[in-house]
Amino acid sequence: MTFLEPLRLLLLVVPGLLLGVYVVMRLRQARYAVRFTNLALLEKVVPVRPGWRRHLPAAAFLLMILVCVLGFARPAADVRVPREQATIMMAVDVSNSMEATDVAPSRLAAAQRAARAFLGELPERFNVGLVTFAGSATVVVPPTTDRTAVRAAIDGLRLSPRTAIGEAVFTSLDELSRFGAQWGRQAPPARIVLLSDGENTAGRLPGVAAQEAAARRVPVSTIAYGTPGGVIWSEGSALPVPVDGPALRRLAEQTGGRFYEAASGAELSRVYADIGSSIGHRTERREVWVWFVGAALVLGCAAAAGSLLWFSRLP
Repeated sequence: MTFLEPLRLLLLVVPGLLLGVYVVMRLRQARYAVRFTNLALLEKVVPVRPGWRRHLPAAAFLLMILVCVLGFARPAADVRVPREQATIMMAVDVSNSMEATDVAPSRLAAAQRAARAFLGELPERFNVGLVTFAGSATVVVPPTTDRTAVRAAIDGLRLSPRTAIGEAVFTSLDELSRFGAQWGRQAPPARIVLLSDGENTAGRLPGVAAQEAAARRVPVSTIAYGTPGGVIWSEGSALPVPVDGPALRRLAEQTGGRFYEAASGAELSRVYADIGSSIGHRTERREVWVWFVGAALVLGCAAAAGSLLWFSRLP
């Protein structure tokens, strides 16, 4: 928590001074009581006072002053609030290495299942598009709020040779630009979520694509799925297809996105839930002085009630 008017906190000396005055007054009362030598008579003529409770109204009053000063300094806190709109391009690797079964039942099937779950995590007003990439990148579904169309496209993914990660980023950026043009300067925030096993074998390099994404201020969150021991079978021979996490990590870090590593379908589902939460909310700095005013009112009422109950007067 921060204070937008920190200089006003200097007024905290007021409750400090009041506390000092209260302590001095109590000490003076104690001195006068000791000077009254006939203690037996004093017990009969002086009304019974509540013990430690007699300090509660004063304590509540001082706390009220303290909380009022804090509220006067305009406290503010970071609050997570739901986004109203955003545009997400999902770029899914459909290269032949995605048929590896190190992520059950296969890398592609696990990605499809997690992608469908991801759609359910996003607010309905979010626009979601789908890009697939192998030797080249293709926009399968332009950004839309029609979740049925996106799910159908995810279910129909088919594998092809080679992997063009850089082209997937460029294609996603171009589609986001075309979609955002209709909004002008009011275009909703955009993000790319790229799923791949990481080894670029065709098209422009991921580093070049990362520079372009950073220039357009579009974060690319990457998910590396698979394991170092992944293999696919071709003509009866096992071909190693290890996941290349470092390449995807660099792509995410260079664009301001997040990198995730998932070696199973369950982990992929958690990754998508995390991405959905981060995209679906934004952090805003909001003033919270109203809570301090409310607390001060409660403390003021408590001070008045205690004083009336025990002393039949207001503090």
